[in-house]
Amino acid sequence: MPHSGPMAAYALTIFAGAFLLFQVQPLMGKYILPWFGGGPGVWTTCLLFFQTLLVGGYAYAHGSARWLKPRAQAIVHLALLAGALALLPIIPGDAWKPSGAGNPTWQILRLLAACLGLPYLALAATSPLLQHWFSRTHPGTTPYRLYALSNFGSLLALLSYPFFFEPHCTRLTQARLWAWGLVAYAIGCGFCAVKQAKAENRGGAAEAPPAPLAPGPPPSAAPRSITRRLLWLLLPACASVLLLAVTNKLCQDVASIPFLWILPLALYLLSFIICFDSPRWYRRVPYALALVGALAALGWALFNASDLPLRQQLVIYGCGLFLCCMVCHGELYRLKPPPEQLTGFYLAIALGSALGGLFVAVGAPLLFTDYYELHWGLLLCGLLFVFVCLAEGRLFPPPPALDRNAPGPGRRWLARLAGPWFLRGNLPRFRYGRELSGAGLLLGVIGLGAVLWWETRTAAAQRVFQCRNFYGTLTVYEYAPENPESHCFLLQHGRIAHGVQFASSERAATPVSYYGPGSGIWLGMNALPPGPRRIGVAGLGAGSMAVFARAGDYLRFYEINPQVEQVAAAWFTYLTNCPATVEIATGDARLSLEHEPPQNFDLLVLDAFNSDAVPVHLLTREAFAVYRRHLRPGGVIAINISNHHLNLKPVVANLARHFHCQWISIDYEETDEEWWLYSSTWALMSDDGKVINAPAVRNAASSPCDPVTPSPIPLWTDDFVSLFQILY
Repeated sequence: MPHSGPMAAYALTIFAGAFLLFQVQPLMGKYILPWFGGGPGVWTTCLLFFQTLLVGGYAYAHGSARWLKPRAQAIVHLALLAGALALLPIIPGDAWKPSGAGNPTWQILRLLAACLGLPYLALAATSPLLQHWFSRTHPGTTPYRLYALSNFGSLLALLSYPFFFEPHCTRLTQARLWAWGLVAYAIGCGFCAVKQAKAENRGGAAEAPPAPLAPGPPPSAAPRSITRRLLWLLLPACASVLLLAVTNKLCQDVASIPFLWILPLALYLLSFIICFDSPRWYRRVPYALALVGALAALGWALFNASDLPLRQQLVIYGCGLFLCCMVCHGELYRLKPPPEQLTGFYLAIALGSALGGLFVAVGAPLLFTDYYELHWGLLLCGLLFVFVCLAEGRLFPPPPALDRNAPGPGRRWLARLAGPWFLRGNLPRFRYGRELSGAGLLLGVIGLGAVLWWETRTAAAQRVFQCRNFYGTLTVYEYAPENPESHCFLLQHGRIAHGVQFASSERAATPVSYYGPGSGIWLGMNALPPGPRRIGVAGLGAGSMAVFARAGDYLRFYEINPQVEQVAAAWFTYLTNCPATVEIATGDARLSLEHEPPQNFDLLVLDAFNSDAVPVHLLTREAFAVYRRHLRPGGVIAINISNHHLNLKPVVANLARHFHCQWISIDYEETDEEWWLYSSTWALMSDDGKVINAPAVRNAASSPCDPVTPSPIPLWTDDFVSLFQILY
């Protein structure tokens, strides 16, 4: 019998490696998020890197177990760990900050590879390699529960980050703690390597019988070898696509922050833990019925995306993702090989997950002009489940009585899909759950396909242009071309309007959307002192801010997405008809302002939000310190804080209080009579009260500065951002 000491050593080392593996993911994402626009594409690219390095780690573990002797395996892995320790700390330097706009995908991948590549590779190999060592030193004991333990360590790392490490530790402190954790992990690996070498010297491992297989499908029902290996790739690829697609969906609607990265990833890992802990946790028929409900709920949510509150979205997308991952990973566990093939099995899982990440991060922006990867991922999940079942010979094994009552092969085939209640007109019974779930699943897949077709068809009705890149989706719609008074073009980023203009030359200079008469920006602009003005604008959109410019003014836009400038020039005339001097700086507004000499702006406008999401790095203490450096004395910062999900007024109040500024917010409600004016909320901030205390501005104020009442949230910094207290 194996000793408990070595068993505990393997378990603790695998747990520590998995904890460090996933603890570093949100940390590195948080480090580089402000450098590349603060959008969900940054995290998607990070996950692609992590999944790819996971493949590399699993490939290294598989090759080491296959071609190296146990002593050589230990030596090579300890040498790899020594190299990883030599690269500490993992903090990226300022030299990696981008200098302009464009697609930063490859730059992010190079940055992560240089700063984190070798340590992450060593950690990624931990679970399969140490499980292989464990199977040799502990014959007769299945190592698959150690895989569940590994995923539990990963889950704990993810959950602890937003609730403990992020609010209580700076990014620098987190990086240092992680480095010390890597040292402790290396010591644990060394202990396991010594134990394995001693077992090899005793000759016990060479004579060890293979661990017995856990219960699985009978050999007659198991898919053929080629099909099984294909499913080892497709099932984790599907789960990975759904993970990234759901994460993108949530981040586009709210903000790209660690919590919204971690929630879907935690549910994804939880399904791994449950499925690989024991075969009793996954039963095909109940989960088939649950999958039908998940596909229906997610299809409905996608069709009504713009009308759902955030909490409802979190529940629907979270539960749907978990059920889909349970099906993918449950079927994957049923197809597992004997323990002696586990490194190849884990390599296939990692490769499939990386292929899913590659599809979402690189392939989807090239294939789709909108975010349709979630739709196709759900369709793939349903079809894969049907395929797995049919690969075993039938969709669901029917009860014996059903085969006796179905005389012909055609009738028997229909009965397996629809149940005898369909053929005989009886009410369904519980014992026919297999047939009901099969029929429901097929109908669910068909219905979801219909939703995808309908959404694509209706979206294209008034669309004249659409494109997609790293920063999101841009769509131009044309409305009422038959009516010269109402004919207009709308620029939409994601699902949120980012600019409107009337097509007729008489109305082309009319302030519309969030900039109309009565809005906070309109009142603030009119309250500025007379004479030539210097205006900075973070976020170009359609160029709507240009309607306020006069001859002699200087207008400087900051835009990170190069396609926005192209669209603004092709479909709108704000920039071409502007009488002021206009310049456009390509790149993230905050980074550009950090590198520029003081601009002495009279007004700096922050209107750079992605879809309805908030790029939180633009609303932190460090960011506003940069903005204030570019204001003249008495200059004003105007922030468009209009949002469907977040009340950003406390965020601005904290910033104003920290910098000893006055601030005011102005709410404007749209009317049916003036449909071209949108509801908006603008905040004005200045260390001089001349603009803020102007009568027209003061009379329209909805939230004056209150230096006494404490804010319900802490001050936003680059180290910590809190959203829960400001949810509508």
